[in-house]
Amino acid sequence: MKVTRGTVKLTHNEMDYFYFGSGKRTFVMLPGMGIKSIMISAEGVASAYKMFAEDFTVYVFDRTKFLSENYSITALTEDTAEAMRLLGLQNACVFGTSQGGMMALLLAIHHPELVGRLLLASTMSRDNPLAHQVMEKWISFAEQRDIDGFTDCFIDVLYSKTFADKFGHLLKVMYRDITDEEFDRFIILAKSCEGLDAYEQLDRIQCPALVIGAENDRVLGAQGSVEIAEKLGCELYLYGPEYGHCVFDEAPDYKDRIMAFFNAG
Repeated sequence: MKVTRGTVKLTHNEMDYFYFGSGKRTFVMLPGMGIKSIMISAEGVASAYKMFAEDFTVYVFDRTKFLSENYSITALTEDTAEAMRLLGLQNACVFGTSQGGMMALLLAIHHPELVGRLLLASTMSRDNPLAHQVMEKWISFAEQRDIDGFTDCFIDVLYSKTFADKFGHLLKVMYRDITDEEFDRFIILAKSCEGLDAYEQLDRIQCPALVIGAENDRVLGAQGSVEIAEKLGCELYLYGPEYGHCVFDEAPDYKDRIMAFFNAG
């Protein structure tokens, strides 16, 4: 799978991205918040989503390159909107996971011309006590530069026990060399979620939407997915307790659900 990398020069910043596939339709993926840049996993993402390469050109956006203290999730979203415009992307099928889902719904609210279909995965429209507690724990480990504590906590709450037992050692290898710069960046990204409250604006979203969550989401909870779907009046699919927050990486039928929704209508 050929992967092409690029950098968009924004008005006041820069944003890295990559794309793959040769389809006429546009698929924009906004991944969740990570300690490592999504750019280092470009080939892996392309391989995992190769089923979309014939019908879609798939764009995956990293977060804004240069982050200052108190950078908000609204600012992150506006940067992404500018990047999409500069690349000539509009009416896209947008798939946002976790923090990327928060950005995706803000994108659909404030820039509806960019979003043709919206899939919100394991996300929320407003802050909640569970999310706040988890973010504070991650931030504490990051501030202490505690790589082992951070990695253990990260893996524990993101994935199901089955997945963590099978692949946790590989994730620990990936995270063993976290730099101070990466920790500082992660702290800014985690704090950007504080105070998120887009719930009352959800009725401004007019494009077709699908919300997918997991009953055992120990990062944001399942209720965030439930209330988004109820507010939008759209379909909700909740995976059972065998899956956690990163169900999109674990459930074998997840990509089939994405494909079916993006090809519907």
